Amino acid sequence: MTTFNRWLPENLTAGIVRKSALGVAGLAFAGGLAAGPAVAAEAAAPQASAAQADRARDGADKRVGDYAFEAQPNFYYCGPASTRIALSVQGDVRSQDELAEKLGTTEAGTSSVFDITRVLNEELGSEVYQAGELSADSVTPDQVQRMKADLKAAVDNGRVAVVNVIGAGTDLDGVERSFPGHYLTVVAYEGDGEKVKIADPWQPVGDGTYWMDVEALANWAASRGYSA
Repeated sequence: MTTFNRWLPENLTAGIVRKSALGVAGLAFAGGLAAGPAVAAEAAAPQASAAQADRARDGADKRVGDYAFEAQPNFYYCGPASTRIALSVQGDVRSQDELAEKLGTTEAGTSSVFDITRVLNEELGSEVYQAGELSADSVTPDQVQRMKADLKAAVDNGRVAVVNVIGAGTDLDGVERSFPGHYLTVVAYEGDGEKVKIADPWQPVGDGTYWMDVEALANWAASRGYSA
């Protein structure tokens, strides 16, 4: 199994614990592979077109319209980068710097999905997005089904969902990614929503996308949440 890890800069690691509910949700990352940390995310995260072909899978998928993928330019902009992807499908393309200011992003990251939801609704209209909280250390079957329904409804209505993850998650190709806190987006689903397509602003290979089982994604987001 391939593994990708991210590490925090040394001066930010003190006091960070895995289960911090929804506080300081998009923490800083120094990009790296399992062999050892690199210095900057931008060195490993290429920009790519969302129109690039997906690898073949059984069954048709349902996806949002064209969106503007852009990798995060530093170790803590996953929140602004994911918000930018979500807005771009609505034709509202903002700079990550502008969105970082609105989100209150610092080198400690973006605080929570509630900030993501707030900024998306400020730009698109009241209550277009709703925050889904997964406050416990593990998710229940009911929470998985609720998240699946919310992500599916978002894509059906032309919205990109933003998910806050922490710890390790494994995609359908067996690639494991590990973060001390990260935001990414959901841009498509397959079948009844059991599989979802991720557009990840920190993604060291390909066009920034990969597929995950929705239950695996929900467990990756446990103690955090999503905006859909």
